[in-house]
Amino acid sequence: MLMGLSLGSVVLLGAGGGLIGFLLSVLGAGGSILLLPLLVSGAGLPTREAVPLSLLVVMLLALANLGPTIRRGQFAPRPALILGIPALAGSWIGGSWVKAGHIPEPVQLAVFAIAALVASWLLNRRPPGRDSCDAPADQTVLLAVQGVLVGLLTGIAGVGGGFAIVPALVLLAGLPMALASGTSLLLLAVNALVALAAQGHWPAASLPLLLPLLAGGAIGAVLGQRLAPHLSDRRLRQGFSLLLIGSAALTGAEAWRRHHQPQARPEPAAAGRLLSHPSTTDQRTRSQP
Repeated sequence: MLMGLSLGSVVLLGAGGGLIGFLLSVLGAGGSILLLPLLVSGAGLPTREAVPLSLLVVMLLALANLGPTIRRGQFAPRPALILGIPALAGSWIGGSWVKAGHIPEPVQLAVFAIAALVASWLLNRRPPGRDSCDAPADQTVLLAVQGVLVGLLTGIAGVGGGFAIVPALVLLAGLPMALASGTSLLLLAVNALVALAAQGHWPAASLPLLLPLLAGGAIGAVLGQRLAPHLSDRRLRQGFSLLLIGSAALTGAEAWRRHHQPQARPEPAAAGRLLSHPSTTDQRTRSQP
């Protein structure tokens, strides 16, 4: 068995990876929305390990989906540059704050939950009624500011930022959902890479989780690439919005629990125990007389 993981754990991670790969291929977002709560609440990983692992998985799956998306012509260069360049600066700043210990773990999770709710609300607003892929002058500054916020979110909460990038491209740049999703893939991959470098922490102990996640993600991506051209813009927006709300509720509950138990290392549920944490055992041993 893979590095001591049970068969049930491997299947769970593979299924989660499949759903993440599917969402990235049809939405250009949603990977870290599922992955971060899965790693934190389901696997019981501390945020210090879950955040860089989430960034790494989402970056790799986004790059895997990027080729077919570009071949279909679902990429808008100008909005990508307007939003993407400020996002890189935000990612570096947010990741540096986490590395320096300025952002406590419950705050990281709370930021994620609030951002998911805001993105869900924005996505349900009526998009601008224009066909051009170029943002007008009065929206360009807003799109750049949104890029900084997305970058900060990536660096602080360990998400690729796709669930904030897609609504920004739809509402501020006037892109249809399919075009916004394709453009989002490149932005969130580069964004995640910068945030991972800024945090300066490699989740070595959790790397065995990559294999089932990426294997399932590859299968989900192939399925999503086949279905994406046949899915309606309206249905994509509705499904994405519901996913955001559910993820926000799960992560918010975890943030509340960890805020009131700051000294307790989260224990995985018996059915979802994926890794042992030697550091926790060592701490308990040292605390005994």
